[in-house]
Amino acid sequence: MVFNNHYKTWIEIDKKSVISNIKTFRLILKPKTKLFAVVKSNAYGHGLILFSGLADKLGVDGFCVDSIIEGRKLRAVGIKKPILCLGPTLPGLFEDAINGKIILTISNLEALSAFAKSGKFTNFHIKIDTGMHRQGFYLNEIPKALRIIKNPKSGLGSFLKGIYTHFAAAKDVTYPSYTLRQLNKFEEANTLFKKAGFKNLLRHAAATGGAILYPQSHFDFVRIGAGLYGFWPTRETKVQHQLVLNRKLMLKPILSWRSVVSEVKDLIPGDLVGYDLTEEITKPVTAAIIPIGYWHGFSRALSGCGRVLINGLSAKVLGRVSMDLLTVALPRGLKAKIGDRVTLIGRDKKEIIRADDLAEITNGISYEVITRLNPLIERFLV
Repeated sequence: MVFNNHYKTWIEIDKKSVISNIKTFRLILKPKTKLFAVVKSNAYGHGLILFSGLADKLGVDGFCVDSIIEGRKLRAVGIKKPILCLGPTLPGLFEDAINGKIILTISNLEALSAFAKSGKFTNFHIKIDTGMHRQGFYLNEIPKALRIIKNPKSGLGSFLKGIYTHFAAAKDVTYPSYTLRQLNKFEEANTLFKKAGFKNLLRHAAATGGAILYPQSHFDFVRIGAGLYGFWPTRETKVQHQLVLNRKLMLKPILSWRSVVSEVKDLIPGDLVGYDLTEEITKPVTAAIIPIGYWHGFSRALSGCGRVLINGLSAKVLGRVSMDLLTVALPRGLKAKIGDRVTLIGRDKKEIIRADDLAEITNGISYEVITRLNPLIERFLV
């Protein structure tokens, strides 16, 4: 499918790979364990509405977002399944959460008190800090939290529907001690809630890494983000699920980022390319201009060292990456013309550029690469 008659850059989402990734996670879950798709941060750069609409049709059981705004956007396009807001919600948005039937996360005593005093209740989950030291109640804070929740004057207790935690290092099964310690603390928290009369709360702990490497952490549902988009949390996770757990899971990246050649020009030795004259040409070369830059999500750290694919061949970035333009050197023998498709992430014939490749060059992680793709770039299902 070609869009370059109208778009100078676009993103393709491969529907078949999404189907495959969802099936892969269903295979490792028990029938009663639900699969929630984590679609925060514009669905990790893949398009909040586009990806969520597809995932909804493909049968995921619910969605996790970071904000009430994201949740309301999903409701506005007709998604009716449960939506859990993972991030903090300020009191001014409690009404929006109620109207959107969005499940809140309450993660500290101050937020819980504000919620109880507001009188504006919607279903909520309590987050437990078992060792991430980010959001969540410590175990010794739970008794006070329970007193607030069970106060008969507020009626808040009937809206508590779940408790959960988040693992700090569940990406390496050969060093399980910290994750197992977190699981033990979570079980302690669950016991406290059961003793207080909350015996049917939903429990969840595992994201992609935990779901793959720690089946004992699946509980009532898992929160899968990176895995649905075809990313392994770490290289260790990818290797260990086969060697240690004797599984052979296949995750398929679903995103390709494309652009077009907007100009072709010849450069001669001595020509200086880019802002601040950052690269000097030492031998004759044909350059292609690509109408994308760091505004679109192509990191400035790729200046002089990144690459793109044109007609199945690799073309190196010349000079400094600009805000909206990129210059690349065409390899010998490659004849390019205006309008030729350019691949920034994805496959072109036998060559491929992965988000992991870009992350390695920029000393980052693949999640960072894809979540920084400009949300204004059009996304299409292919």
